[in-house]
Amino acid sequence: MLRVIVLLNTVVLDLYRASSYAHPAAGVACVVVMVLWTGFAIWAYAAPARRTAWLLVADLGIAVALVLVSPAIKGDGIETTIPGFWVMGALLAWALHWRWVGGLVAAACLSAADLAVRTHLTQANYGNVFLLLVGGPVVGFMCASLQQMADERDVAERSAAAAVERARLARAVHDGVLQVLALVQRRGAELGGEPAELGRLAGEQEAALRTLIRRQDAVTGPAADGTAATDLVAALTRLEVTRPVSVAVPAEPVPLPAAVAAELVAVVEACLDNVARHVGPQAPAWVLLEALPGHLDLSVRDEGPGIPEGRLAEAEREGRLGVVESIRGRIADLGGTATLTTGSFGTEWELRVPRTVTAP
Repeated sequence: MLRVIVLLNTVVLDLYRASSYAHPAAGVACVVVMVLWTGFAIWAYAAPARRTAWLLVADLGIAVALVLVSPAIKGDGIETTIPGFWVMGALLAWALHWRWVGGLVAAACLSAADLAVRTHLTQANYGNVFLLLVGGPVVGFMCASLQQMADERDVAERSAAAAVERARLARAVHDGVLQVLALVQRRGAELGGEPAELGRLAGEQEAALRTLIRRQDAVTGPAADGTAATDLVAALTRLEVTRPVSVAVPAEPVPLPAAVAAELVAVVEACLDNVARHVGPQAPAWVLLEALPGHLDLSVRDEGPGIPEGRLAEAEREGRLGVVESIRGRIADLGGTATLTTGSFGTEWELRVPRTVTAP
């Protein structure tokens, strides 16, 4: 549309002024060239496969050539070039294709050609060059921004559609498969013998399937500080697959910088390692995560005999720094606190870290 509009403007002005040209026939020939090239350019740019570098170079080359031949056709002391505003087609094509860099290069070429045919620089000539040098890059920059916005919109739409589908599948699985597996586990335990083994296997598959569903909701976008993010809820839930632990977490994802989430999971694993070592490999444990506005509360509890008084201090004096470094040291590096409560009722670690924490 723009090419047609500026072509009509140029044709009317050139034909109106043709009688004052030093070589009117050559001026008409230039008009014919512009008409033919405009029709070809509209056809060529219509298909993405034809938008090659050669097409853009030819487009700009014809515009520059018509500017440079203007003095020979119109005579010395010209005020306007033969193509006039028609050169906008090539300028904007470069800006659209190669963004602000292409717009700047095309504007520089057209500006150099325009200044080369002037006998002296006027305010009007300066204004034309200034608009070329500003307009080309600005249009290119706007094109890049619009493309980025469109890409981000497409990603957001796909993510939203995927989230809806995951929620639908999760409801279907929860209402069907998970309930059946839970029933098999419960009935197998009641019957004993081989059915009990089948029930145990059903329980394992139920836990694995729940973990898979939650993992699909893991956050994959950037964290608040721009780094890669990990969903702490999904990371903690995966522990149920490999350990005899029950994990209670919020229903919503808790995105944290990947390094911070990894440190918190490592702390929980260190606590569970202590349970397996001192209470028993199959001793049950419980992990609870509470996501509050300003901080995270994470607790790990077992029902073992507890830690004898003075045992931790003795281990630290002997150089065994597992608890100090693996648990308290990691939490301290994250700017949080680790509180140990132990007795005949068992052992519980209460961990608190700020939500705005960054990796140590």
